[in-house]
Amino acid sequence: MSHHKHCPACGQQVPAHKNPVPTVDVVIFFPPQSILLIERKNFPQGWALPGGFVDYGERAETAAVREAKEETGLDVVLTDLLGVYSHPGRDPRLHTLSVVYTAVATTKDINAGDDAGKAVLFDLNSLPEMAFDHHRIVSDFLNKLNRLG
Repeated sequence: MSHHKHCPACGQQVPAHKNPVPTVDVVIFFPPQSILLIERKNFPQGWALPGGFVDYGERAETAAVREAKEETGLDVVLTDLLGVYSHPGRDPRLHTLSVVYTAVATTKDINAGDDAGKAVLFDLNSLPEMAFDHHRIVSDFLNKLNRLG
């Protein structure tokens, strides 16, 4: 999608592109059967995977580790790239493109922080309703776990 803006140097109209905003989400896995979810304090409320926006100049991997720490208090090691989720309606605030990683925690003290009101371990067989498209992401994670068997 593009629209036009005025070039600050010459004043001519030039195309301006509106792109999805890059985000990350992290499936923090606690074998054999649990993941960590956060309860969001901000809109949209609900349970979600830890994650957030990638800062300008930041690598997606660095953002994923940072967001996991900010929202859960845990240090994590990324174990895999689960996928990229980019449906225009996945976030009711704006069009985001999320790079989703799997991870394991290297520390044990879970402490919700940043925009997370709570951080709770959930059994993969009894998950709450989730914000965004996080049910689909967790479903993809479960499918991958089952394939690896």
